[in-house]
Amino acid sequence: MSVSVSGPCLPLPPSSSLPHIRSLASASEKQITTALRALQELYCPLRLPKFIPSPSLKKSLAPPVSTPNLVDSGYASRDEEHDEAQIAIAEEATAAICADPFERAFATRWLTSLISRIYEMGFDEQTTDRIVDDAAFILSCFADSSKDEALTRDFALPMASGTVVNISLNDAPLSGIDHTDVGLQSWGASVVLSSMLCAAPGHFFLTPGALPNAPKVLELGAGTGLVSLTLAKLLPELAIAGADLTATDYHPAVLENCKANIVTNFGPGDGGPAPLGTMLLDWSQPPLHLRSSVDFLVASDVVYAPEHATWLRDCAAHLLKPDGVFWLMTTVRQSGKFEGIPNTVEAAFDAELCPRSDTGKTFKILETQQVEKKRGIGRGDESGYVLYRIGWTCI
Repeated sequence: MSVSVSGPCLPLPPSSSLPHIRSLASASEKQITTALRALQELYCPLRLPKFIPSPSLKKSLAPPVSTPNLVDSGYASRDEEHDEAQIAIAEEATAAICADPFERAFATRWLTSLISRIYEMGFDEQTTDRIVDDAAFILSCFADSSKDEALTRDFALPMASGTVVNISLNDAPLSGIDHTDVGLQSWGASVVLSSMLCAAPGHFFLTPGALPNAPKVLELGAGTGLVSLTLAKLLPELAIAGADLTATDYHPAVLENCKANIVTNFGPGDGGPAPLGTMLLDWSQPPLHLRSSVDFLVASDVVYAPEHATWLRDCAAHLLKPDGVFWLMTTVRQSGKFEGIPNTVEAAFDAELCPRSDTGKTFKILETQQVEKKRGIGRGDESGYVLYRIGWTCI
């Protein structure tokens, strides 16, 4: 991963030194470890040193003697100047690679591919955990040092049939001045929910028999649009044609980023208009023309306060058809200001608070499922997820 020409090692760009993504499955532990170490040295040099010296005994001190006066022959200073020049060259080469957006994007794709495939590579559990932790650490370095840069993430979501749903996302930088623009980033719940939709669509009633012809599908708080994009690519694979899909969000900047992601995944070369649209939606004031119009409603990690749960409940009840289904995934956090969010959702659906229709039906939680966190997915404060199936019922 580096070369040396009579001086300090010069780093090689990730695009020309990392094992090829297609051959990761056959890469050895040494190859992966060497590649990760090189990336750590390149992108995270201060927080992860090359080595930690082993403790050693102090050498015995020789008796003090008078220091002779040395005459500078000139060779020492020329050697020092040469070394300093070589160090400067190495530092400039490193800085150029670190600042190169292509190389960083390449390294990001390589790391995310490694994390997604590591469990198929046959390493023991301890080695696998170490590799995932190291890869996730480097990705966190990118996030910390790229506050003003977008991060491209590629997802390969396998279906039971063997088909893979590929999504490419742009995680735009947060503004830092508006706390409501968190939808510019892809959160763990959206990744987990998207993978579950692809792996077990029947569990979510994503079948031609369960959904009507040309169903209306809508995502609340779509953020980067990962779940909506997944559905847009998944439904045709399930022989569900003519779906009307809409990704909604409250924040204009989030919607703009979502639109960019739609263009990335359904560009002009794919033929025809994109099968997914966007819309600004305020949960506290859902539009009248969408009343009881949605067959399949979905949301992931969108509740961050008790009032959010109440607005979400009433908005979903307004949008969903009497025979429609609403899937909501919340994130479990054991500490911090968002601790206990699932409790606010369940409190909002207390029997006395649930909306009721003119026909006597109640809008309520019909099923609750605990979902484990997957290693390498989500933030450090996430310990798991809760998946709710919500809808209208006479019970």
